[in-house]
Amino acid sequence: MVTRCAWAEGSDPLMQAYHDEEWGRELHGEQALFERISLEAFQSGLSWSIILRKREAFRAAFAGFDPETVAGFGDRDVERLMDDAGIVRNRRKIEATIANARVVNELDGGLDALLWSFRPEVVVVPHDMDEIPAVTEESTAMARTLKRAGFRFVGPTTAYALMQATGMVNDHLADCVAR
Repeated sequence: MVTRCAWAEGSDPLMQAYHDEEWGRELHGEQALFERISLEAFQSGLSWSIILRKREAFRAAFAGFDPETVAGFGDRDVERLMDDAGIVRNRRKIEATIANARVVNELDGGLDALLWSFRPEVVVVPHDMDEIPAVTEESTAMARTLKRAGFRFVGPTTAYALMQATGMVNDHLADCVAR
């Protein structure tokens, strides 16, 4: 029997594959990180499985999350996205994603360097799901810095989820197959 983190247990093969192959693995690159920060923002208030099932539609709707292209989106694009049943149709999140793309394009040093600068120095290997925080000092600092830069929908909890998803922290349990 394969042991996985509790959130990936069950019969959803998409969640299991995400857990086993992506979550907690180091991810770099402006476009890849822009996609993740955008999807984490869309996930706010929803379950990750909803976002994961809609990920390909999000990629199509947001031009593969190319920050330069998304930064050029205007009012017509917002309306097009609001009509797209394949994605989460939340105007504030759609507008935030476009605004965030504009910020990414203006960052001095790039998104990759900025986000990874918050990687914690101390690594704790959790043995139980209760040991995994929702917010850390680093995620709070990241969210604060991102907001100062002009990003939207990036609070400390979203920042920590981003850190987990992109391997800045590895919160797979000690006995997890993906650790």
